[in-house]
Amino acid sequence: MAEHSKALTFLNKGLEMRKTILPPNDPDLAKSYDNIGLVYNNMGEYSKALSSYEQSLGIQKIALPSNHPDLAASYDNIGSAYNNMGEYSKALSYYEKAQEIWQISFPSSHPHIVLVEKNIENIKKKL
Repeated sequence: MAEHSKALTFLNKGLEMRKTILPPNDPDLAKSYDNIGLVYNNMGEYSKALSSYEQSLGIQKIALPSNHPDLAASYDNIGSAYNNMGEYSKALSYYEKAQEIWQISFPSSHPHIVLVEKNIENIKKKL
C-alpha cells in the first residue's frame, strides 16, 4: 500500500517490544531490522536501509551458522542498498557472499540464486 511511515511506526514498535523480551542476539531481532531496512530501501533512504541491514547482519553472524540462508538474505539486502547508492564494487562483494551461501543451501534453480546471479551480472556490466 506504500504507506511507509505507518509501516515504520509499527515495525519500530515491534522491534522495541522484541528488545524487551528477547536476548540481544536473537534472530527475531535481526528479522525486525531487516524489515525496517526493506521499508527504508523502498523509500529510497538507502543509508538508513544499510544501517538496519548491517544491524541485522551483526546479530545473525553471532546467532546463526556461517552458511545459514538468512545470512545470505542479509548480504543480498546490503548488496541491494549499495547498488542503489551507486557503490557497485561493494554491492558486488555482498551479492557474491549471498550467492556463495545460497548455492550451498538451495538447488541452482531456486529463485534466490537466479535473482542474485542476475544482480551480479548487472553489477559487472556497471563496473
